Amino acid sequence: MSINLKELADSLGLSQTTVSRALNGYPEVGEKTRARVNAAAKAANYAPNSRAQRLATGRSMTIGHVINLSGEAEMVNPIFADFLAGAGEVYAREGYDLLLSIVPDHEVERAYRQMAAKGSVDGVMVQGPRIEDPRVPLLEELGLPFLVHGRTGQYDAYSWLDVANIRAFEKATNFLLDLGHRRIALINGLEQMDFAARRRKGYEKALQARGLTSDPSLMRADVMTEGYGYDAASEMLDRATDAPTAFLVSSVISAIGVRRAAGERGLRLGKDVSLVTHDDVLSYMNNDREGPAFTATRSSIRHAGQRCAEILIEMINTPDQPPTHELWEAELTVGRSTGPAPSK
Repeated sequence: MSINLKELADSLGLSQTTVSRALNGYPEVGEKTRARVNAAAKAANYAPNSRAQRLATGRSMTIGHVINLSGEAEMVNPIFADFLAGAGEVYAREGYDLLLSIVPDHEVERAYRQMAAKGSVDGVMVQGPRIEDPRVPLLEELGLPFLVHGRTGQYDAYSWLDVANIRAFEKATNFLLDLGHRRIALINGLEQMDFAARRRKGYEKALQARGLTSDPSLMRADVMTEGYGYDAASEMLDRATDAPTAFLVSSVISAIGVRRAAGERGLRLGKDVSLVTHDDVLSYMNNDREGPAFTATRSSIRHAGQRCAEILIEMINTPDQPPTHELWEAELTVGRSTGPAPSK
């Protein structure tokens, strides 16, 4: 049987405010007291009550996510859903609610200003940063704690967690080059998005290091849907000459479209054409049942959501700490979708 905050505080001979602050990591609570409170809470199966925490701490106990609908739908997709699931696990564990606001592009600033003016959130998660993103200076002006999943602009001045996208796609391109491929197509995300711009840099860097010039006719950038991957691959594979022998794709969702286009033309992945994709390890898409179907640069978007939530809550609890920067390496896993370049 679980107990409430008052009962837990009474059992310890402490005030409810002290117990709440200990459970939420406030720095003014001593380590011995914090350890004692946490041990008692665990033993008593204590689950924090959000309303009680709000009263005790003066916080909203809410994290804000503002998603802009630009017509490009780059963030309203399964990748965003898995990130949110990971973050939500941590929010629930720490007694936080999630405030999700989906607004048109021109309403984004107003949404953040309302959150700040009303005190409706303790912090904000920023996703899908563009190369130049006005949300960062706006949130700095508003004084709201925020974490960026990705990077943008002068990225030493704020907290972020990102994948090493340049190195990931440089590694993937080198892998295909080592297999003898020279006509490697890049099917990328929208390149005003920071992650996609970095992935293109990694691809071009690997080609240049081998003395190869990148071919604009083999490069595409758009919203990462299955249909986009299919259409882009179909157009390239139907060329009478100079069709690509390999594809480097920024999303496993688009890679499924590339696989469909190849299959319709009687081409076998790993034999007639090769494919490497970035894999966010989406919870409902299994790339490992019989060994990886796709060779991929892998980094779990759900784990990123969990870690981003942990960092943001740490920032809220300890507001004077310096910015946190975490750069995750993507693991290159070899699957059945790659093989030596076909001899012609």
